[in-house]
Amino acid sequence: MHPDFKNLIDTASFAGASDVCILPSSSIVVEQRLAEICHQPRCENYGLSLSCPPHVEGPHHFQELQGKTSYAMVIRIDVPSEVLFSSERDEVMRLLHEIVAAVERQAVDIGYNRSKGFAGGSCKRFFCADHSDCRVISGVGGCRNPGSARQSMSGFGINVGKMMAAAGWDDKKNNTAAAPAETETSWVAGLVMIG
Repeated sequence: MHPDFKNLIDTASFAGASDVCILPSSSIVVEQRLAEICHQPRCENYGLSLSCPPHVEGPHHFQELQGKTSYAMVIRIDVPSEVLFSSERDEVMRLLHEIVAAVERQAVDIGYNRSKGFAGGSCKRFFCADHSDCRVISGVGGCRNPGSARQSMSGFGINVGKMMAAAGWDDKKNNTAAAPAETETSWVAGLVMIG
């Protein structure tokens, strides 16, 4: 493995990632129909932040980025399934954004200048829920969290299930019939295109 990638993987792992996989950037599948789900039926986060549609460039832009990058780093955080249906979910998603942002910054710092990170969900919900508006969209200032918040994978049509399969990870909950409900686990995922 290239030493740069080991350092990037270590950064993600030390920050809280459960697993990391490096793939060819071309293995990330984008689909226009997935991006359209943000519009119809309209996601509750639609238009609320710079990280979500209609303020992101969409699948075509992501495919252009794939042409300029060689690798994709897929980041996974495993969590108890019940967390994703509790108030703790926002903390996990905020952590995901922070990990992706840290890896993106490090990749740029070591010379991969075209690197760009993507995470799950809306940065408005995870970073600025206590504020009525996104400052960028309302035109009153810059992003409150530019070092942490990243654009949502959904708006670019990234097929997360196929991304997880390409990484060799099961996209289903990690549970068995004999396991009690409190031990069921699920995951959230992020992505850094490296180039």
